[in-house]
Amino acid sequence: MSAPVTAARYGKDNVRVYKVHRDEKTGVQTVVEMTICVLLEGEIETSYTKADNSVIVATDSIKNTIYILAKQHPVTPPELFGSILGTHFIQKYKHIHAAHAHIITHRWTRMNIDGKPHPHSFVRDSEETRNVQVDVTEGAGIDIKSSITGLTVLKSTGSQFHGFLRDEYTTLKETWDRILSTDVDASWQWKRFSDLGEVRANIPKFDAAWSAAREITLKTFAQDNSASVQATMYKMSEQILAIEPFIETVEYSLPNKHYFEVDLSWHKGLKNLGKDAEVYAPQTNPNGLIKCTVGRSSKPKL
Repeated sequence: MSAPVTAARYGKDNVRVYKVHRDEKTGVQTVVEMTICVLLEGEIETSYTKADNSVIVATDSIKNTIYILAKQHPVTPPELFGSILGTHFIQKYKHIHAAHAHIITHRWTRMNIDGKPHPHSFVRDSEETRNVQVDVTEGAGIDIKSSITGLTVLKSTGSQFHGFLRDEYTTLKETWDRILSTDVDASWQWKRFSDLGEVRANIPKFDAAWSAAREITLKTFAQDNSASVQATMYKMSEQILAIEPFIETVEYSLPNKHYFEVDLSWHKGLKNLGKDAEVYAPQTNPNGLIKCTVGRSSKPKL
């Protein structure tokens, strides 16, 4: 008796795509650079169990399709392009019933030269990326999760941590003033869209939500007198849910990147602890890691 294939998907990963839009009237050019993964599911079991390649859409063909669709369609917002990709594969191939597109949009920021935006020059000013995961399922609809990753932030005060559980394993001292730094990984799950047409009808929401989520994250991080990473990330999540009814859940994953005071008293009694601390040693690991998912108590009226 042969063992059944209980789950299978395959496709092309790390497809790098760059697209430029040239405005002939103004001479201004806009660029988008992405790294894309597309995985397919469907009636493909025999390719595993019987070496039947006739059901395989070659991964090279998947790569070619990504480039062709990038030429024929807008690639922004990435939520739309991911939906275009996924819809294409389930409509083109009758035996493919689900397509999953993951798109990483890399950051290119227009240069300002002599106080003016340059028409065709850009700088990568951070490793922050805008990501989407789009899952298109035949007969079910389109599920989209948008995210911000690699947004590194730090504040030198305005953070505290005290009142936590203490027992025989505890050595951490309470603090009412500490450095807080993290690499933001924030994501928000959209309500299920019925089809590509409904995604197209809501195009403005995607850029607006990304901009608002980023601004909320930065503003709350800076202004909140943080009692803990947990408390601050919850405030961020609540605000993002409030600005867009189509968002069903918000998720944060925040590493707590530690900065430790350096005891310099051994050198001529030099004071560098507590209120005298100015020199710190940034730590790479271990680090705290705090996660949460915040949803709605009831579904909003859309």
